[in-house]
Amino acid sequence: METALKRRLGLPLLTAYGVGIMVGAGIYVLVGLVAGQAGVWAPVSFLIGAAVVVPTALTFAELSARIPEAAGDSSYVEVGLRQHWLAVGVGWINIIAGTVAAAAVLRGGVGYLEAILPIPFPLAVIGLGLLLTGIALVGVLESLAFAAVLTLIEVAGLLIVSWAGLTAVPVEDWLAPPAPEWNGIIAASIFAIFAFIGFDDLVNMAEEAKEPTRTMPKAILLSLAITAVLYGLVALAAVRAVPREVLGESHRPLALVWETATGTGSGFLSLIAVAAALNGVLAQIVMAARVLFGLGKRSPGFRIFRKVHPRFGTPVLGTLVIGGVVIASALTLPVATLAEITSQALLIVFSIVNAALIGAKRKQPDAPFRVPAWVPWTGLILSLGALVMSLGGLG
Repeated sequence: METALKRRLGLPLLTAYGVGIMVGAGIYVLVGLVAGQAGVWAPVSFLIGAAVVVPTALTFAELSARIPEAAGDSSYVEVGLRQHWLAVGVGWINIIAGTVAAAAVLRGGVGYLEAILPIPFPLAVIGLGLLLTGIALVGVLESLAFAAVLTLIEVAGLLIVSWAGLTAVPVEDWLAPPAPEWNGIIAASIFAIFAFIGFDDLVNMAEEAKEPTRTMPKAILLSLAITAVLYGLVALAAVRAVPREVLGESHRPLALVWETATGTGSGFLSLIAVAAALNGVLAQIVMAARVLFGLGKRSPGFRIFRKVHPRFGTPVLGTLVIGGVVIASALTLPVATLAEITSQALLIVFSIVNAALIGAKRKQPDAPFRVPAWVPWTGLILSLGALVMSLGGLG
């Protein structure tokens, strides 16, 4: 077994990976949960979610150029804060968050699949989970090329739904919006944060990126910008076309938007939503396996995961372990619970990583890519604030 990953990824594939993992991280499912709590003000929840993550995305962009390693978050904490135990803890949180996020997306995707095929839920979860684990094993270039195709399909689906919703007969709340319910809007923003998961996962591909100090920051910021525009369009279209109470109860919210807006069937859109779910799950499995691989570099207890297949160039054991846990979690926990756990876990990671950049800047001001000193402080404050609100019962 070899111990080095192969550098095969350029900016287009990395950006597609970032967009795919964010779009696949739940917009096809979570827009209903967000609308159910925020109503016609759901786009504001997505705006708040974006505002929380943008400073942290800039933090990750600088750190990815400073320390281009798999298990990026853990490496950042190790270098910036000099706390090995905290670095390992961050790695574990990332693994848990990625696994739980994949399980949430897998459940959501199967919900769309059940609308097309009369297939038992457990069988669909296990079958798709095993398929995606197998693809992740074959190779990172193959995995991300497959993911890029799925990304194009799912983005097309979002644009089609946005067009349908924005040209449909508007609902009453759109014509006469009620006063904002800020508790609901802020609570919904926790789910919106989940929908932006992906830019942080990108950094774990650094050891497989060509020229990582240049391409990683660009890929992070490009993918986040593209995704934010798509989410704004989708959220506006959804709350314009479908009443809040109906949208909030749907397991296929974007299919519902299409059916309501056009009066036609949404079988094709359900297929696209399944493709989005496959993309999100695959990306999370690939990411979490790289975190296990990266932890093996600095922690003796993880050395067993610091091996790659000589032919495929992938971390086999980590991929198999993550795939198995994703399947088990998808079979046992509901989407809302999985999404909230993931968001809270990542807000903890975001807070620590922002602190790590503050420490790294003090030790070494120069870097291949730099953001202003106030950026990590802003990311730290916003992440902690969102975490407190979520844990306090608003999420």
